[in-house]
Amino acid sequence: MSTLAGKTAVISGGTTGIGLAIAQRFVAEGAYVFIFGRRQAQLDEAAKRIGRNVTAIQADAANLDDLDRVAAAVRNEKGVVDIIVSNAALVEHAPIDNLTPEHFDKTFNLNARGPVFLVQKLLPLMRRGGSIILVSSAMHVMGIPGHTTYAATKAALRS
Repeated sequence: MSTLAGKTAVISGGTTGIGLAIAQRFVAEGAYVFIFGRRQAQLDEAAKRIGRNVTAIQADAANLDDLDRVAAAVRNEKGVVDIIVSNAALVEHAPIDNLTPEHFDKTFNLNARGPVFLVQKLLPLMRRGGSIILVSSAMHVMGIPGHTTYAATKAALRS
């Protein structure tokens, strides 16, 4: 039996790595997935690899207008969402002594602010009993040198 038959999932950062693997598994279990990311070529390749039951949307998970477009696409195509997976993230090495406000803002906008507003924009479409998955990292507990900002964003998600 397909455990996700009839379910609709939205996955940020669904074009590569963990996000793509989640999308592939969800479709294998019977779900329809909306994946989104910034690069059209990666979206096209991911949709091809997923093969069926997928809508790929070019959108930046840190851009609120783009998140509105994602929510509108889900509303127009399926009307509901059962699973939200916030997976998109930025990991850049930036030692604290070289940390810039631009790096800090860019990282927080994608890794912490983006997930909050993705959930906010999709919540009106969420079916009762739905799931929200915010992909984090072990670095939310213990950072590593050069990844202060990334660790802080993951701690923000965890809280």
